Amino acid sequence: MQQRVMRMVLTATLFPLVLPAGCRDRGPVAVIQGAGGAVEVALEVAATPAERERGLMYRSSLAEGRGMLFVFDQDGNHTFWMRNTLIPLDMVFIRSDGTIVRIATAKPLDETPVPAGEPVAAVLEIRGGRAAELGIKAGDTVDWPH
Repeated sequence: MQQRVMRMVLTATLFPLVLPAGCRDRGPVAVIQGAGGAVEVALEVAATPAERERGLMYRSSLAEGRGMLFVFDQDGNHTFWMRNTLIPLDMVFIRSDGTIVRIATAKPLDETPVPAGEPVAAVLEIRGGRAAELGIKAGDTVDWPH
């Protein structure tokens, strides 16, 4: 009994230490693996049709290290636009295996359709230009909460 209690105390004490730093206080995190190493992005997840429809509309800023992940029920050649979106965004199109298919930088309020180009399972939106700053490119991988 005493050994079991000690094991529970150690587990409760040490478990927070093994979590990645980005997971402790920010909620869900995507980790992008590229030539430059791993990059963490704290996520807002748009999983429902209503959340996906609204996305990042009407926002005046997006903090560094943050993004919105659009998760789809089925892979598809999903198309995005920037209607009512006030900030430039990088759209990172991701296959179900986590491989980045394409990155498109979109201008605020531009309603030109931006297709994935092939079936994708998710799209990660981050601050415009950030993918280039971090050296993130097609072929890199993303691990995200499924």
